[in-house]
Amino acid sequence: MIGRSVLVYESKQALIDAVAERFVAKVGELLAEQDRVHVVLTGGSVGIAALAAVRELDSSALDWSRVVIWWGDERWVPAADADRNALQATEALLAHIPLDPANVHPFPASDQGIELDVAAASYAAELAAAAEPGESLPRFDITFLGVGPDGHVASLFPDYPGIQVVDATVVPVVDSPKPPPSRLSLTLSTINSSARVWLVVAGVDKAAALGLALAGASQLEVPVAGVEGKYRTVYFVDAEAAAEVPDELIAAEY
Repeated sequence: MIGRSVLVYESKQALIDAVAERFVAKVGELLAEQDRVHVVLTGGSVGIAALAAVRELDSSALDWSRVVIWWGDERWVPAADADRNALQATEALLAHIPLDPANVHPFPASDQGIELDVAAASYAAELAAAAEPGESLPRFDITFLGVGPDGHVASLFPDYPGIQVVDATVVPVVDSPKPPPSRLSLTLSTINSSARVWLVVAGVDKAAALGLALAGASQLEVPVAGVEGKYRTVYFVDAEAAAEVPDELIAAEY
């Protein structure tokens, strides 16, 4: 469990508020140390709620023009579809802060006239273009993830081919067990290239998957078990989701 912390909050709202406050503080710290900060966003109700909570905070001291936004996965739907993670994030936060539009990198959409495989290759090329020479990825500073009741992260599902891919940075997903059936996702190795991975998890339906992941389950069966940031992996969870987390794994503070 080296490098992993589990922080438990009494309610979902307390969790959301804490993540938002920590995000603004950490981005400020990182901007004081480096030219750019690369952030990978997630979808899901809690992830989007955390972004909306950031909007309510005073982040005017941050130079948002030096923050680069990516996504961990996306549903293969039209660009204006309400199910798009990028659209939800834009409405919750991104449209309300002074980002440089050139620094916002949504996945391709299904109505852009390209096939799913081509879209995956296109996003991989976009990632590579933002990387240092000789690298295939930019240095992700913070990657947000949600966790499904089945333990999936991004669009990497249990026993599906995507969780096993190690020779690509982005994968197309077909026949997803949750709709829509077609998706795009970063691979597990791409996620784990992040300096920090922040998993935001709420609800009793996530307790079993979280407990299994922290007990060392196979990443093929419980994908979140394979998540590990290079510097830090933090599980921000509410009390319901923490029901099966051993007490000795719960941290007193960040």
